[in-house]
Amino acid sequence: MMPLSSVAALTRGKVPNPLNTLQLTSKFRFLRYHLYSTAMPVVEQEQSTIISSNGATKALKQSHHFAISPYYNQGTGLSSEARAHLGLRGYSPIAVETLDLQKERALKQLRSKSTSLDKYIFMAQLRNSNTRLFYKLVCDELAEMAPIIYTPTVGEACVEYSNIYPFLGAPGTPDGLYITINDLPYIKDIVRNYRQNAEGAPDITVITDGSRILGLGDLGMNGIGIPIGKLQLYTGGAGIDPRKTLPIVLDFGTNTERYLNDPLYLGLKQKRPADPEFYEAMDKVMEALYDVYPEILVQFEDFSSEHAFGLLEKYQNQKFCFNDDIQGTGSVILSGFMNAVRVAKEKTGLDPKDHRIVFFGAGSSAIGVAKNILTYFMNEHGFTEEEAKRVFYLVDSKGLITQDRGDKLAQHKVYFARSDNEGAQFRSLCDVIDYVKPTALIGLSAQHQAFTKEAVEKMAANNKLPILFPLSNPMTNAECTFDQAMEYTNENVLFASGTAFPPYKTKSGELKYAGQGNNMYIFPGLGLGAIVAKARHVSDKMVYEAAKGLSSTLLPEEIAQSDLYPSLARIRSVSAQVAVSVCKQALRENLARDPVLLNLANSSTNFDQALLDYVTSRMWDPNQADYFTVPAIKNGA
Repeated sequence: MMPLSSVAALTRGKVPNPLNTLQLTSKFRFLRYHLYSTAMPVVEQEQSTIISSNGATKALKQSHHFAISPYYNQGTGLSSEARAHLGLRGYSPIAVETLDLQKERALKQLRSKSTSLDKYIFMAQLRNSNTRLFYKLVCDELAEMAPIIYTPTVGEACVEYSNIYPFLGAPGTPDGLYITINDLPYIKDIVRNYRQNAEGAPDITVITDGSRILGLGDLGMNGIGIPIGKLQLYTGGAGIDPRKTLPIVLDFGTNTERYLNDPLYLGLKQKRPADPEFYEAMDKVMEALYDVYPEILVQFEDFSSEHAFGLLEKYQNQKFCFNDDIQGTGSVILSGFMNAVRVAKEKTGLDPKDHRIVFFGAGSSAIGVAKNILTYFMNEHGFTEEEAKRVFYLVDSKGLITQDRGDKLAQHKVYFARSDNEGAQFRSLCDVIDYVKPTALIGLSAQHQAFTKEAVEKMAANNKLPILFPLSNPMTNAECTFDQAMEYTNENVLFASGTAFPPYKTKSGELKYAGQGNNMYIFPGLGLGAIVAKARHVSDKMVYEAAKGLSSTLLPEEIAQSDLYPSLARIRSVSAQVAVSVCKQALRENLARDPVLLNLANSSTNFDQALLDYVTSRMWDPNQADYFTVPAIKNGA
C-alpha cells in the first residue's frame, strides 16, 4: 500500500502519478480520487463521437456499451436496424433469427455435450454472450436447466472453478465480485465500479465466503459458483431482472490445504481469519454495500455454521437481509412437511400431535429446518414451545444430542439437546430410531447412504406411511435415493429430497416422482416479495408465511397424487404466490415501505388479486422484447 506521505504528495502533484500513462493512452477518464483509496480510482468511458459508415446512422462512442453488452446485443437475433444503430453492420452473418430459432440451436448444442460440467460451461458462456437467450432456455426449460446451472452440477463446477473460470467469458466480463480481505480499504469503490448493464442499483446480492459450499466443505474463492447460480434462479424462478443482481464471494482465504498448495487455485492463498477479524471484516462489507446501495437485499449463503448463525443474529433486525441456508431451507422443508402431515392424517389417521421427528445432521440448515417446524406446531397445532421442542431428536456425528453426553456442544445445538434420556446415550442412527420410534426422518448430514436399508425398514415397520426427507446436496451426499426409499418401505413413503432423482416405476407400472424440497421453491418468491414490499427487514414471520404460501400452491391433481411440492414447471406462478404471502406479512408487521403496495392495501376492493397482479407486473421476462430495446443514443460530440 502507498505510504500516506506519498498519497498526500501525489494529491499535491509532487510525485509523478503512475496512472497518468493510462490516462493519456486509453479511452477512460478518472472521475475522482479518494485519499483513502488512491489505488482504486472510479472510471467511466468517454462519450466522444465516432462515425460509422452504416448508411445515415451515426454511432456514438457511448453506443459501444450497448454494442458489446451481452444483454442488448443478442447476436443473430439483433435486427438489421439495431446493428446499424450500434455500428455493427458487417460484424456478423446477415441472417436475423427469432428468439425461438436461437433457442433451438442452443438446445441442440447443449444436449450434444457429454458431461454435466461441459453443459455448465456452455451455459456460462451463453450467459456471458447472450443474456436473453440464456434466460429463454432457463425459463422455458427449467426442469432441464436447473440441475445444470445449480444443484447438483454447481457443486462440481465450484470444485473445478479455478480451472474453468478463464474460459467462461471474455476478459472484463464480470461474473460477480471477488473481494479479498485485503481489499477492504477499497471496498466502496470496488462495489461502485461493478459494471451493471441496468441503470440504477442492484436489487439483490447473494454473498458467500465459500467456507461451507453445499456438502463439499471449504472451497474458498471457488464458492463464487453458488451466488452466480442462485441469482440465475432468482431470475428464472421469480423474474428478478438479471441486470439488478450482484453475486459476491468474500475471499477471506481458505483452510483447505489442497487449494493453498495448488498453483492453479485463483483465490487468496492464506488461512482464514479468526472470528474477531472475520466479524470486523463483515461489518466493513455490510457498511460498504448499504452505503453504496441502501435498498439492496443481502442473502447470505454457504457460510460455516457458526458464522451463518452469528451473521443472521447480528444483522437480521438491522439490515435488509436473510440467510437461505437457515431460513430458506427451513421454510421450504416446512412447506413440504406441512403437506406431509396433512397427507399422513388423511391416509393413516395420524394426529399431528403424535409426530416424533429425528434429524440426522445438526448444522445450520438442520437447526433452521427444525426451528421452522417447531414454529409450525406452535402456530397451527397449539403446542407450547416446550411441548414443540419435545417433538425433535437431533443426531450429529457423535449420536443423539443430549445435555449429558459429555462433550461441549456448539451453541446452536444446545436449544434442541435432550434432557429426558435418563443418562442413556445413543450413538448410531438405528439405535436412535429404536429409542424414539420416529414418524419422520430428516437428513441434513451430507453423508451419502446414511439412511441404510436397516434404518429405513425400521421406519416402515413403525409407520404405515413414514416421512422420509434425505435433503443433503449434491446427489453424491444424499442420505438415500428415491428408489431405495420406495423399495425399503414397500412403496409406502412420503418422500422429499434436496436434489432431483429420476422417477420410480412401481410394481403396477406407474411412474412415481420424488418430491424435491429444493430451496428454489422458496428463495425466489421470498426475495421477490421482500423487494416488492421494500421491507425494512426480512422477519421470521415473513419466512414462515412464505412456507405457508408455498404449501397452498398445489393444484387439485397434485393433491390427489399426494404430492408434497408443486411442479417446477409452474415455478414462476408459484413464486408470485409466495411473494404475495410475503408482502401481506410485511404489511401486517408494518415493515412494507413500497408506496404502490401501501396504496393497494388501503384502496383496493379486491386486494388479493390486485396484489398478485402488481407482483406479476414486477417480474422480468425474457420473452418481452421491450426489456431489450436499446436506449436512444443522443447525438453530439
